[in-house]
Amino acid sequence: MTPLQRNIALAACLATVLLAVLDMQIVSAATVPIVRDLDPLHGVDRIPWLISAYSLAATAALPLYGKLCDVLGAKHVFLAAVTVFLVGSGLCGTAQNMDSLIAFRAIQGIGGGGLMSVTLVVMAQLMAGAGKQGPNGTNMGGLIAGAGMALGPVVGGALADHADWRWIFYINVPLGVAVLVAAGYTLRLPRQTAARRIDLPGAALVAAFASALLLVTEWGGTNHPWSSATIRGLIGAAALSLALFLRRQATASEPILPLSLFKHPVLAGSFAIQLLLGMALTGSIVYVLMYLQLARDVAATQASLYLIPMAIGMAVVGLASAQLARRGWTARTFVVSGTATATVALASLATSGTGTSLWLVRGEMLLLGLGFGQLLGQLILLAQESAPTHHLGVATTSARFFQTLGSALGTALFGTVLARVYQAQVPNSTTSAIAHLEGTARTEAVRGFVTGTHWVFLCAAGAMALALLLSVLLPKRPSPERPEPQRQPTGTAPAESR
Repeated sequence: MTPLQRNIALAACLATVLLAVLDMQIVSAATVPIVRDLDPLHGVDRIPWLISAYSLAATAALPLYGKLCDVLGAKHVFLAAVTVFLVGSGLCGTAQNMDSLIAFRAIQGIGGGGLMSVTLVVMAQLMAGAGKQGPNGTNMGGLIAGAGMALGPVVGGALADHADWRWIFYINVPLGVAVLVAAGYTLRLPRQTAARRIDLPGAALVAAFASALLLVTEWGGTNHPWSSATIRGLIGAAALSLALFLRRQATASEPILPLSLFKHPVLAGSFAIQLLLGMALTGSIVYVLMYLQLARDVAATQASLYLIPMAIGMAVVGLASAQLARRGWTARTFVVSGTATATVALASLATSGTGTSLWLVRGEMLLLGLGFGQLLGQLILLAQESAPTHHLGVATTSARFFQTLGSALGTALFGTVLARVYQAQVPNSTTSAIAHLEGTARTEAVRGFVTGTHWVFLCAAGAMALALLLSVLLPKRPSPERPEPQRQPTGTAPAESR
């Protein structure tokens, strides 16, 4: 690839990352006009499925995408994922009822599951082909992912308020087509020339496990009591599918997630830190917005603007990372520094009360962005540096998979903590009733809610403190089993994929 081709391909990758993250966040801000248009009577009850359909499909597809990258080559999988995502986006824009929109969101999610994870594999191979270190491209991907995460609700709200909600989906089409054209003509990546099997039973089992676990975390304590037969059945299904999946991976000739990867101390550590990062991200974004709206009477649209300081913090890290890398900072250094910074920020958020300065909250979100900005790209890089070459795709998507599972577990854990603390402070009440209370009753309810968020942020800080400990224990250099060319499977040779 020429330098111009590589720069165009990198720009296409960054645009794809932005598309992926925006679409995970943007719909939540437009649920009201969607429901009003498609099903004003019963649509509110379908909103959880509207949001969950995308994340369920994307998470279930993640492990399979990694294996497909290693077997077929990242370029072909990348183009296929973008195409499926665009088809799903176009269908969502044409939906005439909630049922069809939910189904089309699932199709969009199947493509969306590969957008960020496969893109990160492509970026790693682009940097390797240029003979450069990965931090620049990978960290820019992490930076844009963080910015999209923070700005998604803002963009979604603006489109919903000033344009038809269908443009939330239609806007993906011209951007995605531009990505397809740019990547199709410029990408020249290594591919495998030997036929290798894909463990489809393993892919089905891990998809079943992820889907059951996500449904438990989405429904538990909200749609269904934790002791209900539905939740217990889903927990049993998750446990059974996980056990069958692990057995399959131990015996399959080409496992979808080789258990040997967990023998690498850096890989195992980075996966665990990704899990904890996913939990902390949930605690910071979701509950900061809830705190601002319920405890501080900040309107929903205005509350989303408090995520901008976090995006600024991530941008600062993205701009400074190249200079820091030249000064000797490694991926491990970034991870140690990032987990420490995020721990301090979350611990500070835990002190927020009804009289806390909102400027202090903005400052804490800025500090949180500085911490997360050091983690989002560098944890992926850490996994990529340590993975065998023929497992690069699996290692990259596995890191994303564990972050997604962490987010799901964080949703369940923090939601349970908040509900238990709130009910202990304000018996016979729920947090959803706060907006309708007045006078002394509202004051007591807000006090109970703030106490609940105090414990939520402490739990999130504890998760990041554990991540800090794990990052300090990581080996200072990538695993010595970092692959050499002879580690490639017999009959496999790098080639240019056109």
